[in-house]
Amino acid sequence: MTHQRSYRRAGANRAMLLAGFLGGVCASRMAATLHPARSHSSGTRILDSRRIVDSASDAILSVDQHTRILLANPAAAQMFGTRVGVMKGSMLARFIQPPAQTRSAGASNAALTPLHYFPTGGGRAGRRATDYAVTGIRANGQLFPIEGSISSIGHDDRSVYTVILRDVSERHLVQQKLSRSHDQLRQLSSALQSIREEERTHIARELHDDLGQLLASLRMDMTLLVRIDHLPDASVRLIAGMENNLLTAIASLRRIATNLRPRALDEGGLYFALQGLRDEFVARHGIACTLLADEAELRLDDAASTAVFRIVQEALTNIARHAGAISVVLHLHRLNGDLLLTIRDDGRGIRAEDMDKAESLGLVGMRERVWAMRGEITIGSDEPPGTRIDIVLPMAGHQA
Repeated sequence: MTHQRSYRRAGANRAMLLAGFLGGVCASRMAATLHPARSHSSGTRILDSRRIVDSASDAILSVDQHTRILLANPAAAQMFGTRVGVMKGSMLARFIQPPAQTRSAGASNAALTPLHYFPTGGGRAGRRATDYAVTGIRANGQLFPIEGSISSIGHDDRSVYTVILRDVSERHLVQQKLSRSHDQLRQLSSALQSIREEERTHIARELHDDLGQLLASLRMDMTLLVRIDHLPDASVRLIAGMENNLLTAIASLRRIATNLRPRALDEGGLYFALQGLRDEFVARHGIACTLLADEAELRLDDAASTAVFRIVQEALTNIARHAGAISVVLHLHRLNGDLLLTIRDDGRGIRAEDMDKAESLGLVGMRERVWAMRGEITIGSDEPPGTRIDIVLPMAGHQA
């Protein structure tokens, strides 16, 4: 769809430049180890490079193509709870867990290269496009989450890999807390929706049973009063006006009660309730509305029927208020145990910036009802003119 958010990570060029620089630093240090005879200026550069690597706050490893660690800075040793001397010469698998697909395939650690630990297209995470989510292993055996990036540089006809790692344990804890808080808010929202629906049902029944019967009784009395002979003309006109007002009050009461909780939803089911909603929408707003559905596919329990009805009701309300549409199509059908709901209008369309407005409570309510049923909702305007809403609702456990 046109108005769909896409989240892309930036900063890949900066990360690659840093990794390339550190790769060069690590390669120069390994070269210095292999060839100690260097000029004074070269030794100075190596010393400066060594200070840069050792003072870095991120963990830095230099690894050969057989995953043997050639170099580790103090930050890396601190991250894994060990010493630099212990890390040098150790295998990468001692400190970073191989990817799950490699372990499940039964491949030995000796057959892996550093790139296997950071597979392309999998485990992406973090703030940069070069970041990968991996699992670290501390010296005491504790597993912890890491974000890492990897780059390579050629040296003496072989590849040397520079790995930059960041411990993201605290960030994961914060994310878990946010996730729990989000789930609690969702549960609260669902509970409030249920309470609200119960109150609506109660008020609608009270209006229908008490006020409805009272108004019906008054109308019967008015009918009997009109049959009295020899009433003054003024009284006849007054009674006629009172009867018209009474009929208006009865119609208003029915409309209010229906908006609170349509009786068709309880007595006839979702299909007939949607038919009534469609007819009332056409009569009130003059917008053509087509309902494409099969009654047999809409035999759902009360919770699912109410949720679907309210979603359609809110969508039609938004269309009447904002879309400027001439026609609307409602399409509901079952597919592979799911209920697919499509609401499409030919209005002016919805803008991307309008979808997340704080005042867009209608859209928020629709999303909350869909998510409460563990469904998916997509709103966009990929078929201009107009807006299209696609909803997928799992129906397992919601059969009537």
